[in-house]
Formats: sequence, structure tokens, C-alpha cells
Amino acid sequence: MRRGSALIKIESWDCPSVRGILRGMRAVITGQIGIDKKPYLEEVRERAGVQGKRIELYNVGNMMYREGPDVRSGRILDLPLSRLASLRRAAFKDIIAESTPAVDCPDLMVNTHATFRWRHGLFSAFDFDQMEKLQPNMFICLLDNIEMVHHRLHAEHDIDATLKDCMVWREEEILATELLASAMGCADQFYILSRGRQQDTIDTCLRLVTRPDIKRVYPSFPMSHVMDMPDVLDEIGRFRDALAQHFITFDPADVDEKLLLDRAIEAAKIGQDWIDVTPHAYGGREGVELRVRVREVLDIAGDVDGQIYMRDFKLIDQSDMIVSLVPELPGGIPGLSSGVERELQHAWEHTKEVYVVWKPAKPPSPFITETATKIFPDVDAALEFFESERMFAPGNLFGH
Repeated sequence: MRRGSALIKIESWDCPSVRGILRGMRAVITGQIGIDKKPYLEEVRERAGVQGKRIELYNVGNMMYREGPDVRSGRILDLPLSRLASLRRAAFKDIIAESTPAVDCPDLMVNTHATFRWRHGLFSAFDFDQMEKLQPNMFICLLDNIEMVHHRLHAEHDIDATLKDCMVWREEEILATELLASAMGCADQFYILSRGRQQDTIDTCLRLVTRPDIKRVYPSFPMSHVMDMPDVLDEIGRFRDALAQHFITFDPADVDEKLLLDRAIEAAKIGQDWIDVTPHAYGGREGVELRVRVREVLDIAGDVDGQIYMRDFKLIDQSDMIVSLVPELPGGIPGLSSGVERELQHAWEHTKEVYVVWKPAKPPSPFITETATKIFPDVDAALEFFESERMFAPGNLFGH
């Protein structure tokens, strides 16, 4: 490759990291129906523009409707699979043509799906040959809390899907996207990302796509047994916000149905058939009123626990380091849950940097001190250390 008068020799054009350096990020972003990815990604693109970065956004669904003007809105998945595949291939053909050569369109996001679980059953939503021509170097599977996915799905489509159906589809979408990323040589550039609980994770997605120099962090903190402790929740909230300000954070509380399940169990004990999903740091969403059937929530109890276990470990695996907050609970008890302990152990075993903010007066056990890279007395001390170690990425010309 010739740049000016210098000749740069590239050993392997297939290396994802080399492709990212030379061409920017060409991200394929998947996720089940009901996440409402389009407005989310449009905001990512707009915020990139404010920061002086141009990102092309291709919404495959909209392009397919333009290819088939006879198809009624919201009914495209009811088409025969052959017609559906034809429309999709036409849309991807246009995307490939508009974004080739890659050096002329270095940064793009393709809003699509990896799978569909519809009346036809489960079927794929991509073609390998076209994906190879697109030359993506990043795959992101976008997630949202299952009650929100279920709510949007039924508001926008005429289909009878249970919470269980949505939970299964979410797992299928993650797995199919991960396999596709691996097949495209991008196994180390596959991420799962939550859309966000109380506010959308726009900055996280933008940084992930445009700022590979920013460290990726998994914030670890107690959840289940501090649900009814507002002061502790406020402390945890400030901790989460501080990390999100400086890093790309994969926050486990952004997708978590445990509170929904706990509320359903309590409702079942008193004979209620429905529960109202009210906003909470770990549940619901501000400005959205919805009710869910207790029986449907109880039906996904095993899925909730299993997916939390799988998903949180994946979030750690895709991070550079884990930063854990152990607050002091009433009575001087360390707020160290079994989940936080297991996350710290998993991170240490997978050679991640492990940092712990230990707030209790009682000293930490050897299981913490022997596996932590460093322990801090408070969040400010941790941030000062991270800054002194040049872990904060420099801002761009626009101050971002």
C-alpha cells in the first residue's frame, strides 16, 4: 500500500486488527426484532457527526421494503422464504456496491439480523457470500430486556410470541452472530451490547465502533441483595457512571430480568395474574408502562438465571479489565455477593486485569487480595490510578 512516498508492507490483509487500522470499522449490528435498533443506530450516527466523524448507516429492513413496494408494512416476514431471501440479497447488493472500495467508505454500520424466529420457524437472515464481499471487521449483537422486546414486538407486529419465545430467539441471535463473526475472521471483534436500561448506550456503541483505543471495562457490583437499599443503589449508580465516562463499559445491569422474575414470584404467592413493570435501577424503563403475565415470567425462570450466567461471563471475556465495587452494607457487612465473587474469579482465571474498590472497614479476604491486580479504598482513588497509568484515552479535536 502506498501512502505519499512511503511504501507500507502489509503481511496479512485478512487480519481484523489490520483491516480496522487501515479502513476504520465496518460493523454489522444484529439483534432480534423488538429491540428497535434503527432509531438507536441513527442516534449513534448523528452523535458521531457532532464529534466530526462520518459513519454510513444502512438499514437492511428499510432497503428490503424499497425493493418490494408491494409488501405491506410490518408483514415482510410473512413472505415466502424465497421472496424474502431475494429482497435481502438485493438490499445487500446495493450496500456492497455503495461501500466498495472499502477505503472510500471506511466507517459504516449495517443494521440487520442474524436469525429470525417467525411463523416459518427459525431461519437465517444472511448470506455468507455477500457478507464476505461486504468485508466487515466488527460484529455487535444488540440486546434489550426481554419485557421491552416483548412489548415492542407485539406493538409493531401481528404475532403471538411469549416471553419464552423472545428469550430463545435472543440466545439464537447471539450464537448465530458469534458464529458469523468467527467465519468472517472477526472472532476477536464480536461483542454483545445492551441497548440500555434507563438510558440508551449511545456513547458506548459509538466508542466501540470508532475508538478502539479506549479500554473496555466490565463494572462488577452487587445487585440482587441491594435492591431495596436506596443509598447503596445511589453509590453503585455513581460508580457505574464514573466508569462509563472514561471507558467502554459493558454493564451487566443494562440487561437483567432477575428483578422481573422476583416480582413475578412474589405476585404468584398472593394469587396475582399480572404484574406492572415499574422503573427501577435494575428493572423497567422510565416513561414506559407495561404489564406482563405472571405465568409467562415464571416460565422463563430457568432461562433468566442461565442467560445471566452465560451473558455476564461473555461480557467479562470481551473486556480488557474488570472493576468491582464492594460497598459497605448496614451493620458494616461487606456487600460482596456470590455473583461478584464468581465474576472476579472468572476474570482472574482468564488473565484480565482485576481492580477492586473495597469500601467496608473490615479488610478483604485472601480470595480478594490474592486475585486482585490492585485494591482501592474508594472510586476516586481508582480513577486517579487509571489516569496516572494512562488508561484514559485522549480526546479528539471535538473534546470527546
